Amino acid sequence: METDDAEATVREYYESLRRSEPLYPYFAEDDELVKFGISEQLVGYEAVAEGLREQTRQSDDWTVASHELRVTQRDRHAWFSDTVAMAWTDTTSGTRRGFDTRWSGTLARREDGWKFVGMHVSAPHQF
Repeated sequence: METDDAEATVREYYESLRRSEPLYPYFAEDDELVKFGISEQLVGYEAVAEGLREQTRQSDDWTVASHELRVTQRDRHAWFSDTVAMAWTDTTSGTRRGFDTRWSGTLARREDGWKFVGMHVSAPHQF
C-alpha cells in the first residue's frame, strides 16, 4: 500500500473496496481528518476507522467503476475528483444497493506513503 504516487493510492483504495479489505489504513491518523459518505460525516481518525470497519462488516460484493479520475499531485499534497458507479450487497438485509457518485478529496504525503486527510462522497439528487 505504500506508494509515492497519489493516483496509485486512490486506485488501490478502490481495489481494496472491491475486495472488501480494510480501508482505514488509507487514512491519516489525524484528529482533523474528515470523511463524508453518502449518508454520514465522520470526524477524526478513530471515527473514520470505526465507520469503515462497520462498513466492511455490513457490506460485500462491491462494484466500483471509476469514470473520470483526475489527480493533481504536488510535493506533499494531492487532490482528486472522480465520478464512480458503485454497488454492494448489504449483508444485514441482503439488499443490493447502488449509486452513481461523485468523489473528491485531499491526500498528504506521510512517511508511510500518501494518506487521505479529507474525502467527500456524494450521490446527486434529482429534483
